[in-house]
Amino acid sequence: MSAPDDFGTFGSGLTSPATLAVAITPNDSADLAFATRAIYIGGGGNLRVEMQGNATPVTFAGVVGGTILPIRVARVFVTGTTATSLVSLR
Repeated sequence: MSAPDDFGTFGSGLTSPATLAVAITPNDSADLAFATRAIYIGGGGNLRVEMQGNATPVTFAGVVGGTILPIRVARVFVTGTTATSLVSLR
């Protein structure tokens, strides 16, 4: 049974809180099942990603553990990613 949701009838946009969280398994050759709204980084390090709409990989260096990056990502790479406990927020 789901908890009552006083805001269930409100529209959801990119600035709304996430309603789904899924663990990320980095992969050099496969995109995520869905683009992220943000990524939670549980253990600090580097995060190498392909942004949604831009095929050029970029590395976010030295991300502190416990950070939520509000980025729309299509792929998280194994190569170049040292951050751990990554969670896709949608």
